[in-house]
Amino acid sequence: MDITFLLNGETVELADVDPTATLLDWLREDQGLTGTKEGCNEGDCGACTVMVTDEDGAKALNSCILFLPQLHGKAVRTVEGASGPNGEAHPVQQAMVDLHGSQCGFCTPGFVMSMVASHSNGAKDHDTQLAGNLCRCTGYAPIIRAAKAAEEHPVPIWVKDQPVATPATTPMLPNSSDELAAVYADNPDATLVAGATDVGLWVTKQLRDLDPVIFLNRCDDLKDITISDDEIRFGAMVDMNRMGEALADLHPSYAEMIRRYASVQVRHAATVGGNIANGSPIGDNPPALIALNANLHLRKGDTRRSLPLEEFFIDYGKQDRAPGEFVEAVSFPRQPDRLKAYKISKRFDQDISAVCGCFNITVSDGIVDQARIAFGGMAGIPKRASQAEAALNGKPWTQETVQAAMSAFDDDFTPMTDMRASANYRLETAKALLERYFLEDQGHVTNLLEVSA
Repeated sequence: MDITFLLNGETVELADVDPTATLLDWLREDQGLTGTKEGCNEGDCGACTVMVTDEDGAKALNSCILFLPQLHGKAVRTVEGASGPNGEAHPVQQAMVDLHGSQCGFCTPGFVMSMVASHSNGAKDHDTQLAGNLCRCTGYAPIIRAAKAAEEHPVPIWVKDQPVATPATTPMLPNSSDELAAVYADNPDATLVAGATDVGLWVTKQLRDLDPVIFLNRCDDLKDITISDDEIRFGAMVDMNRMGEALADLHPSYAEMIRRYASVQVRHAATVGGNIANGSPIGDNPPALIALNANLHLRKGDTRRSLPLEEFFIDYGKQDRAPGEFVEAVSFPRQPDRLKAYKISKRFDQDISAVCGCFNITVSDGIVDQARIAFGGMAGIPKRASQAEAALNGKPWTQETVQAAMSAFDDDFTPMTDMRASANYRLETAKALLERYFLEDQGHVTNLLEVSA
C-alpha cells in the first residue's frame, strides 16, 4: 500500500509498503535515524519512543510495535527532530543536560521524546507520563527534575506539527466502519490491526506473516464515546487513555486500574475493542466490563448483533466471533458507582496482572441486591464467580456472609500456576479481594501503598 506522512517536518511518500514493517526498523535501517533505540522490541522499555501527531494531538508511542501504514496522514517526530532547524535544543533536552538526566544514554532518546510529547500537551503528572520509560543508570530523580524544569518553557514552534490531509490509498485502510465491514467481509481471513500493542508482538517476537492486514485506525466512527442518562458506550477504537479519562468521575476505581494498564505509550495505542477481541484471559478490561453488566456489539457486513460480554468468551483462545465479524462497540448501563477493580501484579505500574478482580455489589437496607464479580487470571477466559455471587445475593451484607462467599471461590475457579503466580496464591488472593471490598465498603482503609509512622 502507498502511504504519506510527515517525518520531522518533511513529507514522506512511500509506495508498496510492507504492512507489517515497523516504524522503528524503517527509521534505523532505511533512514539512518539511529537515535531511536531498540530495547525490548515489545513496547515495554520506551527506548523507541517517538511523538506522533494526528487530529487528536501529539502522543508518545512505541515505534517498535507501530506499523508504517498506521502513520498514513500523521506527523512523526524522532529525537533527531526534537531540536530546532538551527540546532536549538528543545527545553526538555536542555533540562536533561543541565540536570544530569543522562548517563549511558541508551534510554535517553526515549525519555526525551516522552517528555517532548507531554510538554507539548502541558502534562505535569511526570511519574505517570514516564512510567513506560526504563532507566538503569541514572535513576529517575534527575529525569523527573528535568521534566519539571521544562514546564515553564513554551512549546517550540518547530514541534507543533499538523497531520497531513490524505485519503486512504487502499481498501485495507478503511475510513469508516462501513468500509471496514465491506472489506472484512471480502477478506474474512485478514488480520485486523487496531493499536498493534498485541499484534505487533506477533511480528517482532513470533515473526509471523500476517498478510493480508486491515488497519482500523482511520475508522473515526469507531472512536466515539457516548454517555447518556441510561448507557455508557465505547467504540471499539477508543484508546485506553481516552477511556480512562471518560471513566474518571463515573467509576474512579476502574479509571485508576486503567492508569496502571501498561504505559502512556501503550495506552495511546491500545483499544478497548482490541483488548476484548484478542480473548486474553489476563486482559484487564473484560473483568471490569463484565462486572458492570456490559454488552458487546458485533458487526458482519450489514448484520449487527449484541450479546452479554461474558458470553463472548467461550474457551481459551476461542470467542463467539464469526469470520468477517468485528467488534464495533461495548456498552454498559449507567449506574451508581459500586465498582472496585483490583489489579494484582508484581510491578505496580506497567505489568501484566496475576489476578484482576472486579466487584460490583449493590446493597439495599443491609441486604445484597445483586453481586456481579468477575476475574481475569483465574481461568482460561475472563470469568464470573457465579457461586460466590449466589452466596451473596439476598443475604445480609455482613462479615459472616462474606466469609461464606469466600469459600465459594473454591467451586468457581481452578486457576493455574505460572511465572506470575501459583494457583494457591491466585485463589487465596481472590478470596481476600472480596473481603477487601467489604472492608472498604464499611469505611476501613485498605490501601497500603503509603505507610507512615
